[in-house]
Amino acid sequence: MAGEDLIIKFQELGMSEQKAKETIKNANVTRNLQLALAETTKPLSDGVGMLLYHMATKLKPQIAAELPLLVRYISERKLDNTQRVDAALEYLLKCVQKKNATVDVAELDRECGVGVVVTPEEIERVVQHKVKGTYKQILLEQRYHFNSFKIMQDVRNELKWADAKFLKAAIDVEIFDLLGPKTETDLIPLPKQNEKQLKVKANTDVKSDVKVSSTSAATPDDDGANTIAELMKTKVHFHAPGDNFKTDGYVVTDHTEQLLRDHLQRTGGRVQTRFPPEPNGILHIGHAKAININFGYAAAQKGVCYLRYDDTNPEKEEEKFFIGIRQMVEWLGYTPYKITYSSDNFQQLYEWAVVLIKKNLAYVCHQKAEELKGFNPPPSPWRERSVDESLQLFEDMKHGKIDEGAATLRLKLTLEEGKQDPVAYRIKFIPHHRTGSDWCIYPTYDYTHCLCDSIEDITHSLCTKEFQSRRSSYYWLCNALNIYCPVQWEYGRLNMNYALVSKRKIAKLISERIVHDWDDPRLFTLTALRRRGFPAEAINNFCAQMGVTGAQISVDPSMLEAAVRDVLNVTAPRRLVVLQPLKVTISNYPNAGPVELQVPNFPQNPSLGLHKITLDRVIYIERSDFKLEPEKGYRRLSTKQSVGLRHAGLVINVQEVIRDPATGEVVELVCNSESAEQAEKPKAFVQWVSQPIELEVRLYEQLFKHKNPEDPNEVPGGFLSDINENSMSVMHAYSDQSLRGVKVYDKFQFERIGFFSVDPETSGTRIVFNRTVGLKEDSGKK
Repeated sequence: MAGEDLIIKFQELGMSEQKAKETIKNANVTRNLQLALAETTKPLSDGVGMLLYHMATKLKPQIAAELPLLVRYISERKLDNTQRVDAALEYLLKCVQKKNATVDVAELDRECGVGVVVTPEEIERVVQHKVKGTYKQILLEQRYHFNSFKIMQDVRNELKWADAKFLKAAIDVEIFDLLGPKTETDLIPLPKQNEKQLKVKANTDVKSDVKVSSTSAATPDDDGANTIAELMKTKVHFHAPGDNFKTDGYVVTDHTEQLLRDHLQRTGGRVQTRFPPEPNGILHIGHAKAININFGYAAAQKGVCYLRYDDTNPEKEEEKFFIGIRQMVEWLGYTPYKITYSSDNFQQLYEWAVVLIKKNLAYVCHQKAEELKGFNPPPSPWRERSVDESLQLFEDMKHGKIDEGAATLRLKLTLEEGKQDPVAYRIKFIPHHRTGSDWCIYPTYDYTHCLCDSIEDITHSLCTKEFQSRRSSYYWLCNALNIYCPVQWEYGRLNMNYALVSKRKIAKLISERIVHDWDDPRLFTLTALRRRGFPAEAINNFCAQMGVTGAQISVDPSMLEAAVRDVLNVTAPRRLVVLQPLKVTISNYPNAGPVELQVPNFPQNPSLGLHKITLDRVIYIERSDFKLEPEKGYRRLSTKQSVGLRHAGLVINVQEVIRDPATGEVVELVCNSESAEQAEKPKAFVQWVSQPIELEVRLYEQLFKHKNPEDPNEVPGGFLSDINENSMSVMHAYSDQSLRGVKVYDKFQFERIGFFSVDPETSGTRIVFNRTVGLKEDSGKK
């Protein structure tokens, strides 16, 4: 049917022209609607068309065969509202849990409330009880700012099949009766912070018998959230444990129902996820998203998350990577339920491989690795070899009788991307860090991860989008072996601009001495970010802001830095530091000797503690805070302009400028001072230190000049040619004595400069700080 004809047909269902045009852009919904219309033989009564549309938008492939039944029920008004349509879809999905199951029409009627009538009187009675009983107090407090949708859901718990429009009208009437007309205050929108407080109060003040669904009550403005907990509770809607068969693309077999029942018995219906890194490198910012999604979702659902090392490639695995991965998971605030290894299951994986060969679903192949590369490799001439021959050859592979690279075990299936017969086992004569020399054949990731997920009863196998093309092999393997099959969900990768995260390329940067190691603060590995001073909370919040969508995300470092500032601004105590000290002698110093001053750690909130600094005749200010020839609009110290000293209660003005005779460089200022209470108010106050200690301060800029250093179109010479030679500078700064006893990773705001963190190279005689991020107002200071 042509597009214009379809638009007319869809408009006849009750859609606007715009809605019809939008609908035909969705191929699945359009196909379902066309099939539904083909099933109708009589003119549709009012409302039926839009119920057919609602059904078409929610129909899953697993129950597509039941479309004629659904159309008949909707046309006959047995399913007369969206709630009953949803109930029918839910019931039919339960039916497909058992392959070739037939629909029990009587049970379908019961599940959908066919024929059940809820009278207006019943609705009014229950609504009145809720509004003037359960919710009365909070309604009187919040008035029309209260979300009445909560009341509707609560009534639904008692009157499941109540008409939605009548129910909404009844609630509005009762609330009006309780509160009266809206006042001017009721019409003023709440600030966002107040909205959050009201939501929290609404959920805590209502009596415990009220059940509010977080799924339905959530009204997300976008895909992200402020925290991982908020993201997982309000904006991520995966299947419930045991409802695997309801998800798109899940393959149901004759064994599915029993396998899911056994799975639920083992887990008690608990959500179980896993984070399965390969221990062949250090985790990076993209892994932080994976950690937060897997551990965060399990935590939000009161479930558990495994840390599983996918240690199936002994060639590249090192002990330091195992340790580093665990440390980073724990640094981000997560504790694994169990730490497991794919190698724990080598024997079981081998036995299952033998089962697949015996079922003629796998075979030993002798094609070389280079022959299998590319999009259209030639088919294997050994695909149809006998089961017995493959069994014997696989046994020979296991016992080291075949050379490395001379044989692989391949699975008989085609992936979504068209790739045929992925490799399940290859030969490697390399000892394994845990199993030693017990094995010389090692399983691939494609073969291993779904089977280990099954062994660990994982409910949600959460992975990045590039594994979507492996989903068919995931389900195929579990079903071929008649074992429990988890559900694979994919989300988009997180990429950082002006950075690279390839383990091989970072290793190249290290070997070329461009960066010092995996934790060089200019990198975006998690160890590097920790060393630079990025708080774990900020990284987690940043990941939450990115959301859990299928889209691949590429962001500038500034977005991560903004999340870092948000956390450090309320957690990093303030200190006075000068990066480029300029000596100042106060000629009329008002005290007899050094004076100890009490300074707040957080000037805007002195209750959070104090620290001591010393004021003396000789102080040091930032060299950039003095100019001999200031430009227009300059606000700090010059020969004609005074400046205030932060926290000192003094205003100074220049009496004499002392220069180096050889270079002419200003080396000291002699200044006169006045009490800040008596002096004319200066245009600016600057930081200073007296009786200082010396710091080594490292300032970092972006390591690469271009947004995509790995893109040959953007950087034809390769990423090594794109290095910013000024990505790191070292300064010898002065600070007050309060920083003498700092510990590694302590974080501070150096007033008017930025946020800094203590570097691990700090020792008793040497204090090293890394600049984490600058202040927002750094640029353009006058």
